[in-house]
Amino acid sequence: QVQLVESGGGLVQAGGSLRLSCVASGRTFTYTFMGWFRRAPGKEREFVAAISRSGGNTYYGDSVKGRFTISRDNAKNTVYLQMNSLKPEDTAVYYCAATQLYTPTMNTADFNSWGQGTQVTVSS
Repeated sequence: QVQLVESGGGLVQAGGSLRLSCVASGRTFTYTFMGWFRRAPGKEREFVAAISRSGGNTYYGDSVKGRFTISRDNAKNTVYLQMNSLKPEDTAVYYCAATQLYTPTMNTADFNSWGQGTQVTVSS
């Protein structure tokens, strides 16, 4: 099992930026893709972004393409989500997740380790 701890959430005005971090510990070598998901009030959990183990392949949800960037530093066991041009509709709890699959996936059910989440609130 791997433990994931997110940080970096907060309150920001529309058009602003935030960078989320997710530090992994435990059996990190068993996990391949890392991802970010979010859940807005009254909505289902939504895929935001994912990154391969090497960092060479990244994937994004349609609603964040061109605004968010996922990256990872394997030496620090950390995954980042740089969020620019934030909109009020980006307001949600953001979760870091890890999967042991060797193929890219955006499916929540394929990720078997989750962090506790960090709140991001974007004011208009």
